[in-house]
Amino acid sequence: MPMKKVLIANRGEIACRIIRSCRALGFKTVAVFSEADVKALHVEMADEAFPVGPAPARQSYLIAENILAAARSSGADAIHPGYGFLAENSGFARAVTAAGLTWIGPSPETIDDMGDKERARLLAKAAGVPILPGSGRFTAQDLAGLDDAAREVGFPLLVKAAAGGGGIGMRRVDKPDELAKIVEATQSLAEKSFGDGTIYLERLVPKARHVEIQVFGFGDGNAVHLFERECSIQRRFQKIVEETPAPGLAPAERHAMAGAAVALVRQERYRGAGTVEFVMDATTGAFYFLEMNTRIQVEHPVTEMTTGFDLVGLQIRLAQGEDLSFLTQDSIRQEGHSIECRLYAENPAKSFMPSPGPLKRFALPPAGEGLRIDTGVREGDQISFHYDPMIAKIISRGRDRDEAIARMLTALSAVAVEGVATNAVFLGRLLDHPAFRAGDIYTGFAAEHAGELLKA
Repeated sequence: MPMKKVLIANRGEIACRIIRSCRALGFKTVAVFSEADVKALHVEMADEAFPVGPAPARQSYLIAENILAAARSSGADAIHPGYGFLAENSGFARAVTAAGLTWIGPSPETIDDMGDKERARLLAKAAGVPILPGSGRFTAQDLAGLDDAAREVGFPLLVKAAAGGGGIGMRRVDKPDELAKIVEATQSLAEKSFGDGTIYLERLVPKARHVEIQVFGFGDGNAVHLFERECSIQRRFQKIVEETPAPGLAPAERHAMAGAAVALVRQERYRGAGTVEFVMDATTGAFYFLEMNTRIQVEHPVTEMTTGFDLVGLQIRLAQGEDLSFLTQDSIRQEGHSIECRLYAENPAKSFMPSPGPLKRFALPPAGEGLRIDTGVREGDQISFHYDPMIAKIISRGRDRDEAIARMLTALSAVAVEGVATNAVFLGRLLDHPAFRAGDIYTGFAAEHAGELLKA
């Protein structure tokens, strides 16, 4: 039976984003909301909306039974998880299909494979994808051999949560005497965040770039890529600026990285949109598998702006069984340059602490030619401390990188927010920095230039 109504198991800007694609494809939409989101924009935009619990996500958006109950009550026949929350929860994906609903995402087995970061490394290696030296896994109950493994991996290294992702559960270790304390802290955070404190060790690339490949698999061993995204501008392992094409990436490097990503997707018979992430040595150009995200990414708009494809729309069309044979590698072209800035309700002057409160004023530049605005809030809304403080994504496009930067700087200068602090000025300074303009970017960029970017 064809899909008619899609429930979005998420909130905020990604829920609004999915609703737009559903509407364009002719599907009815169902929103879910916590007590804090009764008057949220995604609730207003959807055709129907159902409550799923109290404000904390662990009591609402993360309760699979509540989401499924809303699907049954609404008569939805498909569920799109967006990103975050239950998007990479294989148990939820299985529960959705067991309930007779269409899961708009990859198979639960793939989610399991890629969600276990240490296992994902081994699968990537089997597909011929380069990986960094690393260790086996260690649980909180069994750390035998940890020191020997660290010496073999070499310092500096990263302690990484096996069930982690999105930069959460990742700590740097520079010296052997720091190892035990950092492992304990990482395991504690991983247990709280993912319900699994297992960690492993991985060699750290001192001056690294973070480059990812947008992939789309058809579930039958066939797959395509939609080029790369540069995600090196980060703060505490969290991306804040993304762009495509990646500046200074040689054609041979781009081709090799995309080929490795597609090889992994084909091996796993991956279905739908996904992202294969790589850490790249900024000095040598060598690249290594980092992880695979089995969902739509926050930064997907820059790919859409330069290729013309609606990635969320493609996810939905594949899930309903539509023939996508038109989507071949030769059919995918990239034109121009696009940059995305994540606008957060946070205070850069106070260690980027979240800044909850009322949006007494929320004026963003108007979307138009070369400028896209994705948001899930509007003036008068309350920014809650319960959720991620990102309030908008500003995406620019230009004929080249210089034009995309100029357009973004103009857009950031037009941001007017009162009631909460934002990182708009910080982002503007970052993009206007001579080193950023020159393309000399790496994951430690924001931290190393903090003095200039955070000046009073």
